[in-house]
Amino acid sequence: MYAVIETGGTQFRVAPGDVIHVNKLAAEAGSAVEFDKVLAISDGNGNLAAGAAAAAARVRGSVEKQFRDDKVIVFKFKRKKQYKKTQGHRQYLTAVKIEEIVS
Repeated sequence: MYAVIETGGTQFRVAPGDVIHVNKLAAEAGSAVEFDKVLAISDGNGNLAAGAAAAAARVRGSVEKQFRDDKVIVFKFKRKKQYKKTQGHRQYLTAVKIEEIVS
């Protein structure tokens, strides 16, 4: 059994027991979260429900930790103009363990 959910503008294919890293959620470690934007759901027998049939489904999980991703280096330059700019970015993420899919 798996489901396709959307959170933070990104789609994830999840199954019970999976750990996903999503954009930061306003939840403490150990608290429960529920994803209500389910795009598709499969029962494991090859039957796939999408659209209005999957909209009633919910995916429940628990927050494992809040953390920051690895640093991404952004380097801009313009040749022959002596312009160089280096900038770094670390994205805030939340690790969520999927517990159950309720259809």
